[in-house]
Amino acid sequence: MHSWISDYIIAQKSALDSIDKEGVASLIKRLQKALKDDQQVFVFGNGGSASNASHFATDLGKGSSDKLGKNFRVLSLNDNVSWITALGNDYAYDEVYVRQLRNYGKPGDVVIVMSVSGNSPNVVKAVEWAKANGLFTAALVGGKKGRLAEIADQAIVINDTHYGRAEDAQMGVCHMLCYAFMENPQWG
Repeated sequence: MHSWISDYIIAQKSALDSIDKEGVASLIKRLQKALKDDQQVFVFGNGGSASNASHFATDLGKGSSDKLGKNFRVLSLNDNVSWITALGNDYAYDEVYVRQLRNYGKPGDVVIVMSVSGNSPNVVKAVEWAKANGLFTAALVGGKKGRLAEIADQAIVINDTHYGRAEDAQMGVCHMLCYAFMENPQWG
């Protein structure tokens, strides 16, 4: 058991080491622009990535905004269960994010998606719509990269296909995006 735990920790460190620092810095700059220009930030995913999206929205919307004294307009699209189930039931599950973006999204807004596979149909469809309608798109994906890495304006790839490790590293990126402002309020 101890050997498995040690191996897991070594693999997790490797996943964290694969995070593209320049990619994170670029995304921090894009969030600075969103804050300055009062643009909306949309975030979403499925499963563990949905939980990460909710956590990120909370940290950016409350934690970062509190430290800056200026509010990020951030919304996790996977948090409205009644809307998601209505869209999934009346249309299809691959419509649950794109139909919300159609209601809210405007050119210049920011879409940040998380998907270990990079191929979640509902996330891919929403990113395709966002790009076609002038929203900036960023994808945090696992080592398989998938379609999202091809179509997003920016992709940060976690070089691991293990869902737990990739999701942990995604959350590490999310924390860096938020704590960049919490620990450096002058960047806002």
